[in-house]
Amino acid sequence: MSALPELRARLSQVSHKPGVYLHKDRLGSIIYVGKARDLRKRLSSYFMPSGKKRADRKTRALIDSICDFEVHEVRNEQEALLLEGKLIKQYRPRYNVSFRDDKRFLLVKVNPDDPWPKFTTTRLKKSDNARYFGPFAHSGALRATVAWLNKEFGLRSCRPLNPGEHEYKHCNADVIRNCTAPCIGKITREDYLQHIDEACELLSGKGKRERLKGLQSEMEQAAIKLDFEKAARLRDVIHNMERALSPTRQFTRGRGVPTTVKPTEDLAELGDWLSLDGPPVIMECFDISNISSTHIVASMVRFKDGLPDNQNYRRYRIKTVEGQDDFASMAEVVRRRYGRILKENMEANPEVAESSQESAVETLRRLAAEGKSPITLPDLVIVDGGKGQLSVSVAELQRLGLEGLPIVGLAKQREEIFFPQESEPVLIPHDRGALKLMQRIRDEAHRFANGYNELLLRKRVTESLLDDCPGISPAKKKALLKKFGSVARIKAASIEQIAELRGISVKSAEEILRYLKSV
Repeated sequence: MSALPELRARLSQVSHKPGVYLHKDRLGSIIYVGKARDLRKRLSSYFMPSGKKRADRKTRALIDSICDFEVHEVRNEQEALLLEGKLIKQYRPRYNVSFRDDKRFLLVKVNPDDPWPKFTTTRLKKSDNARYFGPFAHSGALRATVAWLNKEFGLRSCRPLNPGEHEYKHCNADVIRNCTAPCIGKITREDYLQHIDEACELLSGKGKRERLKGLQSEMEQAAIKLDFEKAARLRDVIHNMERALSPTRQFTRGRGVPTTVKPTEDLAELGDWLSLDGPPVIMECFDISNISSTHIVASMVRFKDGLPDNQNYRRYRIKTVEGQDDFASMAEVVRRRYGRILKENMEANPEVAESSQESAVETLRRLAAEGKSPITLPDLVIVDGGKGQLSVSVAELQRLGLEGLPIVGLAKQREEIFFPQESEPVLIPHDRGALKLMQRIRDEAHRFANGYNELLLRKRVTESLLDDCPGISPAKKKALLKKFGSVARIKAASIEQIAELRGISVKSAEEILRYLKSV
């Protein structure tokens, strides 16, 4: 029986405010997450016969699957966009495409411990001493606002961590009054940090209204004086600041939004389904990414208490395998990971007797319980793949003496779970939290591996520009990349800086820069 009449009846209870809506299927699983400027108007479009007729095949399939929905109101469209992205990453709904990859919204970072702090944009918040602002929904408006803040408060935007007189010689920011030139002591560090604090307050929203009023008045005065270029520039500053600094809340899992992710319950259920000794508190999952034979890489992601343990993620470049061979690549990465765990534990505990009656797994578990283990063995190892990937991984663990370590293979097509020496897989129902937990760690391993492969591919494409550069030998290419780090930094360097390298004359440096700036 169709649920559409009941859902249409509920529409009258939905407000006309901005927010995010979640569609669910008959099992209660979230199959689509969307945002709306007007929640009632947007949801109505799904449940009207005319809307379904005009929809494409994918949307019609979505509408036919909807058995329930829920809504979450927010204060503005920016918050709706941020919350939508957060929920799509959390639930990975079947009918969503955007936000399912590793892309994140921009943050602004400033580290007060740097010699001369500056604003930078980043997509990842780390556990360091830096201050972070955001996330910000509008990247273009944010970058323009940060550029204006740098100019308004005389903050540096140059690349070096601790610029000095050498960098000042190649900089025009002080000449055009965009910087207070801390590199040559035109401002004391105390005064410079005061400027940073004032800019941070504005970036966090304090005093924004007064600043906007001042800019509005300045723009109007410029227009009265027929200085339309300045007025237009100020208009853009106001527009970007309003978009970038519009008040938004950070949406984190379990805060303000209901979640179906229950790590403790999911772990207990997974332990029962896999017949483990208890909940797999620590899990490690491996995936291979071989988009091309140029860069074959692997990832290992670690979950602790059912949640990502990002600091203990690892990525590998496959070294011993020629061509695309998922089985051999999986064997190598499993061997390297658990060979290292064995080695570091034995080096940290030389008193462990070789003649011990304990197995290697029991010894490592005991060392972990005593707080003597630098790297703890996982309670469950998951390899992305079927019987082939699982069998080679089991063989490597046996060679290392770790045959007692629980390990399974997760095949993507039917989400089958394979056990060593067992022909029939276990099929956990798709609505169970245990399977969803395994899917989350598998998808995270896949994302992490693909991200590394794409990073290496982009780096290789960029570095290949030097292969065609006149007069560049492999040794000079290696020296250039070692000194500057990337082609972009070589392009931004001066002729004198490049000519400092052994074997590169001033004339050669000129040719290198001329070529790089022409491509």
